[in-house]
Amino acid sequence: MGREIERKFLVVSDAWQPIATGSALLRQGYLSSNAKATVRVRSTDDERAVLTLKGAVEGISRAEYEYEIPIADARELLAMAEPHVVEKRRYLVPYGGLTWEVDVFLGRHEGLVLAEVELDDEAQAVALPDWVGAEVTQDDRYNNASLSRADAIPG
Repeated sequence: MGREIERKFLVVSDAWQPIATGSALLRQGYLSSNAKATVRVRSTDDERAVLTLKGAVEGISRAEYEYEIPIADARELLAMAEPHVVEKRRYLVPYGGLTWEVDVFLGRHEGLVLAEVELDDEAQAVALPDWVGAEVTQDDRYNNASLSRADAIPG
C-alpha cells in the first residue's frame, strides 16, 4: 500500500515563479468521491495518464494507489467525469531541500493558487517559503475532489 503524506498552503505571492523548474497542464476528473475513497483520472499535458484511488484522510496522510492508463482511456474517463473536472498548471518549485508543487488553477477556479509539499512522515519539519500563507491541509474545501464539485473558489 502506498501512502501520501502532504501539507497544503494558499500561495500569497508570485515569488516562487523565478525558481520553478518546470510545469505541466493537469486535467483531473473525479469518477467517485466520498468520505472513504476517491477515484480520480488525471492526464498530464494530454500525453500521459493515471488512475488514482485514495483512501480516507488520517491526519495529513492517506492510502494512495496509482496506475498508468492509456491516454485514450483517460480522455474517455475525463468526459465521463464531467462536470467534476479540475484543470490546473502544476509547477515544480525546489525549496528547503524539498520539491513543492504549486498549482495555478484554470477555468472556474481561476485565481486560486495552492502549494503542496509531500513528506516522508507526518512529523517531518518543513521550512516554509515566504510565498505561502495559510495552511489549508485539513480544510476540505481545498482538496481537489471538493473543488471539482464547486463552482467557485472557496472563500
